[in-house]
Order: sequence, then structure tokens, then C-alpha cells
Amino acid sequence: MRVTKKRRLDLLGRVWLFEECSRRELNLLEGATTEMTFPAGKALTQQGELGRHFMVIVEGEVEVIRDSSQIAVLGPGSFFGEMSLLDGQPRTATAMTLEPTHVLMLTTAAFSRVLTTMPSVDRKLLNVLAKRLRDIETRYVPASELSARTNIV
Repeated sequence: MRVTKKRRLDLLGRVWLFEECSRRELNLLEGATTEMTFPAGKALTQQGELGRHFMVIVEGEVEVIRDSSQIAVLGPGSFFGEMSLLDGQPRTATAMTLEPTHVLMLTTAAFSRVLTTMPSVDRKLLNVLAKRLRDIETRYVPASELSARTNIV
């Protein structure tokens, strides 16, 4: 199965991490991805292992398991491993295919080449991360706790 460039761009454009990227930047990211198909029962990531890639599901289903508990079932258009593009830290969950699954894969090495070629992507990612952090802080950290931790009055 070969995915059209338009579909690949659409899938990448829906990833929260790339939401501020221009069409030109998305084209560069799209060119850095590889299409792959995996059989049912294949571990795509393993909790505790270093992250070296990010995937967007084109077709199929992936079960996400943390500490032996299912935390999600992802389908077409969903993605996982985005934090590994940024920090390369150990995976927080295992991702296992539930059926034959076709993905777009972006390795950390390919992502680093994109950032070297077009540094504007890096700045946009920082903006998106700052927005998400502010949102989380607003939703989950009481103002009294925040001001006590940061000495803000």
C-alpha cells in the first residue's frame, strides 16, 4: 500500500507537535518519513527502551500498554512517540499492533536533519510545547500551588 503525498501531508499536519508548521516545513517533514507495514502482534515500541522514532498510523490499530495496563487503542490518524523526537528518553509505554498496521515513521536522525535544514521548525515546536505546558498548568496546577513554588505574588 502506497500513501499519496497529499494524505501523508494531511496526517502530519494533524500532529499537535507540527500544528504551527508551514506547508513548506510539512513538505520537508513528509520527505523525511518512511512508510512501513507491520503484522498483528508486533511491538512497535517497548516501555523502558530508548525512543528512536515517531509513528503516525495510516491504517490498522495499535494498543498502548503501560505497566501491563491498556491505556489506549489508536487507529488511523493517531500517532505516538512524538516526545522521542525531542528527548530520546526511554519510552513510557509499549505500542503493539492489534492487526496489520501501516504507518509513517520519522526517526530521530531524520528529524534532526529536518531541523538542521530548516531551523524554523525548531522554533515552532517550542511554541507549541509552551502552549501545551501553559494549558496543562492552567488545568491541573492550582494558582495557590503555582505561586508558592515560583514565589509569584
